[in-house]
Amino acid sequence: MNASPEGPPNYWDYLNLDKLLSLQGGLEGDDRKLAPDELHFIVVHQVFELWFKLVINELKLARDHLAAPHIPEERIPYVVHHLRRVNEIMRHCVGQFAIMETLTPQDFLAFRDKLMPASGFQSYQMREIEILLGLEDAQRTTEMGVNPLAALERQAKQSPRAQLGLDRIDAARASVPLRRALHNWLYRTPIQGSQPEDPGDQVIVDRFVSSYLKAMQAHQTAGHETQQKVIPDLDLDDAKKRLSGQIAQAWDFLHAADVGSDQRPRVKRIRAALIFIESYRMLPLLAWPRLLIDAVVETEEQFVLFRTRHARMVERVIGRRVGTGGSSGVDYLDATTKYRVFRELWTVRTILLPKRAVPPLEHAERYGFAGV
Repeated sequence: MNASPEGPPNYWDYLNLDKLLSLQGGLEGDDRKLAPDELHFIVVHQVFELWFKLVINELKLARDHLAAPHIPEERIPYVVHHLRRVNEIMRHCVGQFAIMETLTPQDFLAFRDKLMPASGFQSYQMREIEILLGLEDAQRTTEMGVNPLAALERQAKQSPRAQLGLDRIDAARASVPLRRALHNWLYRTPIQGSQPEDPGDQVIVDRFVSSYLKAMQAHQTAGHETQQKVIPDLDLDDAKKRLSGQIAQAWDFLHAADVGSDQRPRVKRIRAALIFIESYRMLPLLAWPRLLIDAVVETEEQFVLFRTRHARMVERVIGRRVGTGGSSGVDYLDATTKYRVFRELWTVRTILLPKRAVPPLEHAERYGFAGV
């Protein structure tokens, strides 16, 4: 850090506050010419973007740790640390919408038209975050018949600043997303003491999956029998149908029936690893992996909450109007709340068993015990 001409650096120099506080002038370049509540609108959105900048940095740090070809166990706490910071930032951003809501509809309408066609829909940092997490283009909700990223590409042809944003999006697309890094790490998880490169690993994984499904069937059947005793008017046929459906869904999930045959062995092992970590999470070697999984689930949860809160804030302030950028406004925002990047991590929660019902553990000594 360079010293200022007047002497050693101070708080003002370090944070470049003279530059930072001169950036709220809007289109006029002078905050004295803004509408009464326009400064509030600009500051709140700039702060969101500053938080997004930090989220991107933390996601990259977490991803880089997790994407290494070999990940020492002592590195996993660093991944959890960075993800927990992301979660706290997003939790704070959700609360920040309360500040935005101090802007009344009439206050906003006083200057809303001058924004057109600018819109939060155009936030390239939010698009970059989605890509870094692993959101696929096919999952995106389209607006005006196009992918939101296509809208940014059109803007880049008209604005050098937009092109800089598009360059960052292209760089994010060329990098390893957190989802893929997580899957690579899960794939290497020792299951019943066996790792992917070990002889007979697939047989061991298949045996674990089979034993888990049998344990799930026994647990569900016992639960069904208990229901019959305590719920006199239980519809037995309907209950059996639902039980059968749950077991079938679990079988499809653990056998990766939803992916092509070329991907199936890999995806099957990843999902078996998820079940294994969650089922034996009390083992020393699995303590941090299960915290990592919890942190990733919370990260996605915080983004779902952010999008939900965003939609309700917009509806409260402008109702169901068309967005300033031409989007459908609240309808588009509501559609984005259905995004799920880490789908397996959510699905697996439906088929988890209590500790007493999980299959017996093999090779306990591989997970930190001296021998059991």
